[in-house]
Amino acid sequence: MNPILECVGLSKKYNNNFYALNNLNLTLEQGQIVGLLGPNGSGKTTLIKLINDALVPTQGKVLIDGKEPGVATKKIISYLPERTYLDDSMKVRDIIQYFADFYDNFVTDRAYQMLTDLEINANARLKTLSKGTKEKVQLILVMSRDARLYILDEPIGGVDPAARDYILHTILSNYNENATILISTHLIHDIENILDRVLFIRQGQVALNATVDEIRLEQGKSVDGLFREVFRC
Repeated sequence: MNPILECVGLSKKYNNNFYALNNLNLTLEQGQIVGLLGPNGSGKTTLIKLINDALVPTQGKVLIDGKEPGVATKKIISYLPERTYLDDSMKVRDIIQYFADFYDNFVTDRAYQMLTDLEINANARLKTLSKGTKEKVQLILVMSRDARLYILDEPIGGVDPAARDYILHTILSNYNENATILISTHLIHDIENILDRVLFIRQGQVALNATVDEIRLEQGKSVDGLFREVFRC
């Protein structure tokens, strides 16, 4: 069985000769919830864009289930970007129908159940919703797909603390246990308890790749505590 994600000698250089990623090597197996952690400018967003075929590597390669990013991999990746990308003029119901028409693996009943749980009106136009509610709608769309790799960029960054527990519960209860979830966030304390593994990214390279249990047993620290120590200014 192929790893769900493999990066081999992966580098990305921008026009100013800055390497956002520099010879990064990484392998992630299926069936994990993984935290992608690092300070601003560490290369997390570049890595996410390369996985999603939004950027082309300068050197090296990315493989998703053994395949280079493209049409085939988009079918198995469900991606939540940090910024809203939906049409503000559309009703939530119409957006759900659009996703159902576009993705074969979209589960409409699951989407409506999450809307009900979060008390979001399916007939509301997106532009009438608060920023936090829009982000909840985006998360619902992403988690309503039966994907094999979910990539969530700051999934709880814009929502109130009271909604975070439900959103994390939504993430846990709406993916196949054989799938992998890659979560990029600065709110480490809030997500630590759902993580199986963490990746620390620093200056475009993997500084740490370990399970949460290994960190707690070998380091005697929480993930949040170790992160603060490793990336102390």
